[in-house]
Amino acid sequence: MSTIKIRTIRLFTAFALGSMAGCAADAISEDQVPLRKVSDPGAIAGKDLATARTAIWNAGVHGRGGKRTGPGTGTSTASGAGVVSVAAPRSVLGVDAASTVTALVLYDTTGQWGALGELYAIGTANLASHFGGWTAKAATAYTCGELANYSATIYLGSTFDEPLPACLLDDVLATTRPVIWAYYNVWQLAGRSPTFGTTYGWTPGDLDFSSIAEVDYKGRALARYAANADGILGVTVTNAAKATVLATAKRSGGTTTPWAVRSGHLTYVTEIPFSYMTESDRYLVFADLLFDALAPATAERHRLVLRLEDINPSDDVSQLQAVAQYLNSQHIPFGYGVIPQYTDPLGIYNNGTPVQARLDQTPALVTVLQYMASHGGTEVMHGSTHQWDATINPYTAVTADDDEFYRVIENPDLTLNFVGPVMEDSLAWAGGRLDTGKADFASAHLTAPAIFEVPHYAGSVNTYRAVATRFASRWERVLYFTGLFRGGAPDYTQPFGQLFPYAVRDAYGTRVLPENLGNIEPTAFHSYPPRLPADIIAAGQNNLVVRDNVAGFYFHCFFDIQYLKDTIAGLRALGYQFVSPASL
Repeated sequence: MSTIKIRTIRLFTAFALGSMAGCAADAISEDQVPLRKVSDPGAIAGKDLATARTAIWNAGVHGRGGKRTGPGTGTSTASGAGVVSVAAPRSVLGVDAASTVTALVLYDTTGQWGALGELYAIGTANLASHFGGWTAKAATAYTCGELANYSATIYLGSTFDEPLPACLLDDVLATTRPVIWAYYNVWQLAGRSPTFGTTYGWTPGDLDFSSIAEVDYKGRALARYAANADGILGVTVTNAAKATVLATAKRSGGTTTPWAVRSGHLTYVTEIPFSYMTESDRYLVFADLLFDALAPATAERHRLVLRLEDINPSDDVSQLQAVAQYLNSQHIPFGYGVIPQYTDPLGIYNNGTPVQARLDQTPALVTVLQYMASHGGTEVMHGSTHQWDATINPYTAVTADDDEFYRVIENPDLTLNFVGPVMEDSLAWAGGRLDTGKADFASAHLTAPAIFEVPHYAGSVNTYRAVATRFASRWERVLYFTGLFRGGAPDYTQPFGQLFPYAVRDAYGTRVLPENLGNIEPTAFHSYPPRLPADIIAAGQNNLVVRDNVAGFYFHCFFDIQYLKDTIAGLRALGYQFVSPASL
């Protein structure tokens, strides 16, 4: 195997979803529809979707509401062209199938951008699964008295003036069970009770489109994309004895406004927390607030998982052995992602001559993998070839450089277009590639892994469903698409990306382990800037706001091992405890 050149292209840190096909940066609609009491609608800026190297560019809701005709009327003049069908409720067990905790997730479906409600519901249900089972349904399909059947209810107001059932409003006001209400339509709730301000100690105000790049929570400054034009809804606390500000948004001028407030059973979050997500984002606040609603007795605990990445038959086994021996000396359990077949169909790294190799053809690598398995390692299957075919997708068509299950094209400015599934995509095709990869492990006399990692974190619905029938867990960030809840064909023009601060059982039905700190990149790679140990450690520090979190990062063994040592030392100093991915 001496003829195989060791590849130098690494897995990118996170999604840059703003330039997906059908969702290109300059194609995201920013209709200047008047919103609630906006004094200068013309001053509302469109999204600045400059390349976000480590951001997840989920669509926001700004400009997608209808024109209000009066406080609390529940009427809307928004176009109905985008109204999604209201499917039967979707119910799924959580990570712990025996948990008696249940969450009701209600989401909006009407208006031109009603489909966004489903995506936000998917993200919320995924998080709720950490605590127990969940049911997701359209808010308009709410059944009177239904709140009483669940441990807590979470409503995501993404459509301006969604026509919420009166009994939903009444039940939220009357219940003693926790309710988390995010963003729009809280004015309908306040308008339903003439004593809302007196009872809860706060009142909803105007939409605030200030530049806000920081949300403060538990003494830490978390990130918020400053050019996020969705706005947050203003809140005025009238009685601090009744209403507690949990998190504070900080404007660019230094003034602040509540980001989350709680009074009694009701917690209000002033925006949808899923857009423009990064490793240190205010999304972490929302993830932590779910503990108050679903597991309030949870003790503080901070765990950490490490994955060695992109191991394949082209690797220098001495580097792998050195990293494995170091981790063993430090008593650190770890995972290691293995690509069972290496292929360079265009000879990019072999002077124009195609080359291919399997695990059973590289006995030295197999020996190292066996050492890892017996010294604290947990094997992970990282695709079958981690590239598609002889087509560049998007870099070289070489193993570990390219996507395997999703078509991706690099633009001249180095940004990426996530086009959609590869042309062969089907449940059978995806399953066949997975089965081939598992057979490669067997041929090398290695136990087939129980954990899978989708190459470059980009898969089709068929990919994820095929994985669900063959593996116990996935370890990754994930793409979701409309249609998962409402049924029908998935819409690949409107993707939703998510990372997790703890283990979940996601909308595809598989346990997902967290990778939420990113990876070490000493030098810039295409559109991605360097990411050093200090960046990983800083993200780990911010993730401590989640009271029982699992932080995850990964490392390529062809880098200087000192980067890994420095990262481990920094994260341990924060109080993290390394655990095996198999324990989650």
